[in-house]
Amino acid sequence: MTKHRLLLVDGSSYLYRAFHGMPDLRNAAGEPTGAVYGMVNMMRRARAEIQADHLACVFDAKGKTFRDEMYPEYKANRSSMPEDLVAQIEPIHELVKALGWPVLVVSGVEADDVIGTLARQATEAGWDTIISTGDKDLAQLVNPSVSLINTMTDEKLDVDGVIQKFGVPPERIVDYLTIVGDAVDNVPGVPKAGPKTANKWLAEYGDLDQLMACADEIKGVVGDNLRASLPWLLRARELLTVKLDCDLNEHIPGLDDLHAKPENLPALKEFFERFAFKTWLRDVEKRLSEEGSGAVTTTSSSEAPTFDLVGNVDSPSKASPSKSMQAPALTPTIPAKDATQQNAIERRYECVVDQTRLDAWLAKIAAADLVCVDTETTGLDALVAELVGISLSAEEGVACYIPLAHRTGEDQLDRQSVLDQIRPWLEDPKRHKVGQNLKYDAHIFANYGITLRGIQHDTLLESYVLESHLAHNMDSLAERHLGVKTIRYEEVCGKGAHQIGFDQVDLATATNYAAEDADITLRLHHFLWPQIENSPGLRYVYEQIEMPAMRVLGVMERNGIRIDSARLAAQGLEVGKRLLALEGEIHALAGQPFNIQSPKQIAEILFGQLQLPVIKKTPSGAPSTDEEVLQKLAEDFPLPARILDYRGLAKLMSTYIEKLPRMVNPKTGRVHTNFSQAVAVTGRLASSEPNMQNIPVRTEEGRRIREAFVPAAGCKLLSADYSQIELRIMAHIAEDDSLLTAFAAGKDIHQATAAEIFGIPLEQVSSEQRRYAKVINFGLIYGMSAYGLAGNLGIERAAAQKYIATYFERYPSVAHYMEETKLQAREQGYVETVFGRRLWLPEIKGSNGPRRQGAERAAINAPMQGTAADLIKLAMVAVQNWLETENLKTRMLLQVHDELVFDVPLDELDYVQKALPGLMCSVATLKVPLLVSIGVGDNWEEAH
Repeated sequence: MTKHRLLLVDGSSYLYRAFHGMPDLRNAAGEPTGAVYGMVNMMRRARAEIQADHLACVFDAKGKTFRDEMYPEYKANRSSMPEDLVAQIEPIHELVKALGWPVLVVSGVEADDVIGTLARQATEAGWDTIISTGDKDLAQLVNPSVSLINTMTDEKLDVDGVIQKFGVPPERIVDYLTIVGDAVDNVPGVPKAGPKTANKWLAEYGDLDQLMACADEIKGVVGDNLRASLPWLLRARELLTVKLDCDLNEHIPGLDDLHAKPENLPALKEFFERFAFKTWLRDVEKRLSEEGSGAVTTTSSSEAPTFDLVGNVDSPSKASPSKSMQAPALTPTIPAKDATQQNAIERRYECVVDQTRLDAWLAKIAAADLVCVDTETTGLDALVAELVGISLSAEEGVACYIPLAHRTGEDQLDRQSVLDQIRPWLEDPKRHKVGQNLKYDAHIFANYGITLRGIQHDTLLESYVLESHLAHNMDSLAERHLGVKTIRYEEVCGKGAHQIGFDQVDLATATNYAAEDADITLRLHHFLWPQIENSPGLRYVYEQIEMPAMRVLGVMERNGIRIDSARLAAQGLEVGKRLLALEGEIHALAGQPFNIQSPKQIAEILFGQLQLPVIKKTPSGAPSTDEEVLQKLAEDFPLPARILDYRGLAKLMSTYIEKLPRMVNPKTGRVHTNFSQAVAVTGRLASSEPNMQNIPVRTEEGRRIREAFVPAAGCKLLSADYSQIELRIMAHIAEDDSLLTAFAAGKDIHQATAAEIFGIPLEQVSSEQRRYAKVINFGLIYGMSAYGLAGNLGIERAAAQKYIATYFERYPSVAHYMEETKLQAREQGYVETVFGRRLWLPEIKGSNGPRRQGAERAAINAPMQGTAADLIKLAMVAVQNWLETENLKTRMLLQVHDELVFDVPLDELDYVQKALPGLMCSVATLKVPLLVSIGVGDNWEEAH
């Protein structure tokens, strides 16, 4: 006889996760739908991943429970349920039923009690039970036939798992929680008694009753706290104990009534229409049609579309999907293609291992209007990775893989021979190519002396231009837009320590994976490109900014930059001495030695031994020692200031001084960073390995890192930097007369602002007043509040508020721009740059106050930062084209924020120095003049 398995879902736990994990999604009627969407996704996932023949989803009922009668302060610190979530409760209950789940809502008790009662009944009946929840209190229910699973983290807790996580077995969980308390439910424990103390006491005394009986034996403050808590502990234990004998007869006569049911497709169809879940609606309509025709259909959909909210840039290897809560794009968005139509496309993938088939494919791509090309390689470092194979696709569903360097012993064509034959097509600018992150593939071909020309489209950049706030890796795009679940790289090569290189994959497996890459990329282009083509602003950003910038970035990455390793080594000795001195100073101030890199030990010193004020706490309740906290404490205490100094120097040492020499390419003798286009929502570039964007320049030691970046022999480093670019863009966008006039007259904008705020003539502005104005100018364009401004200037909040009010009186168009921008962002979900780039703000309509306010601040700054990003990319393209047209030997090396860095031969220095400002200032016409400052030197710091 088959043993039954019961799956119990803590519906109330799921509810809040769905609501807080999703953006503020709404249907055409304005109803909130985020929690509904998240709930359906999680319930379908639970049913698909946890096999069970009996199910139940349990929700808390409205009104008070017996615990509220016992202790009026129970859960008193919880805020009321958000209205947008309240509005979604009833439809969620009905939708869960339509998904085939029995739903239980029992008055007078909590969902935990219903779950506990059902788990006990199942155990007595000889069934296994799995409880899906994120609530630690339910660990008390675990026994050999009952286990917990957290589907959000994939954490599974059986008896051993509970012991490993909490340090006590399930039967002691209630005693453990009684000692440590439950802040979430407002049930106090023993003050100052944390998990370690609870484990120690229970190990020594066995259980809570025996501990209470021996309370007089416990010494110290914690012993006093225990004795003071004795009158309360028994009630606390009762509050924390899950009830196992709820009367459920009115709701469910017996366990057999919890059998899993098929999905109610007509009901789901109505709900999905109402909430505009279009992909799910199409799936349900298809299944209803199949049922009507007698075709076999499934009872639940584990292939429901999931959508990343994280903007991950695609790598040469396809990235694994996130297991975190995922959501669709906010409207307006791109309609997904019919998944059934996509999956119905016949796939014909071919492994090309002989000359006859290679000739056929060379003829096919030569005749095609557009071909997708992709490479498989030995690694992610594009400048050193070796080519393993090439995949091609010229029509949807048809693709090939040409293996060239697999170490599996199988027959394959000679790599050099294939490259010689395909080189004319790869280098022909008239043969149009498309790919996913083609900058990487261009590097790979360049490693073999081939210049990839004719790059017409890149799906990574198409996605980035359309939906900058979402994920752009091919797997996510395929699932989001085509309804296709692709083969993941880890499925082919494994994970972690056991992962093999692609050159070790057998040819049949490699072909399925690599040919799919080319096929899916081509399909994605056919779907994404029309969305861009029909929008003038997006088309300009894609064709005139992103695509040309991709080529230029590839050139810059190959150029690299020289570093002076000997100078870094000398700096390392100096910084090492300074670290030792700081360590001694820190230990002296603390009165004892400790690990300065340990947040826990820092907290023990600062808040335990020295009794400094706790500024904020970590999610676990421990005092925080993050940088913000230390900076606040450093205003009044010397030890936190020295710890900050130590941390900064230690990071410099590990991240740059020690690491940079190891990153020098042995073939070029230079450091080659990687520039990623599709990361920042604003259009800003990201730099990695090494990160050239974040080299600290506010400290002397940080600035000296730049001294190690030096020119090539016979050259100087030249820096060309847009001056106050975001302030100029603000003046252009806001069209404020005072700002426009000040910039047009070439005034010092901070001095001019100070004169306006303080109501004095320009020539009377002091350096301190100019500093205030500078903080205000830059602070306001980042949405800084009076509180933030007060902190930056070290003044009272009321004074900061007065400065802001005066600023807006003097520059009223700026205030108008800020309010209009926030309204526009809330209305359409995005703002735009001057050039038409859309900057999406998923949290702008959210119910989470801090996140929504953060999105509003981002809405103010994003058009300025995004326009600045567009300008520097336009400048890079214009400058690189000029260098090539003029046949100059000057090389563009780096782009850092609003700055370009060049290697300039001495005989070209005067010409380049004079030409660059005019060239960079002419890439766009704004209502204010653009200004570029030039610096020249024998190292980057000297030139900057």
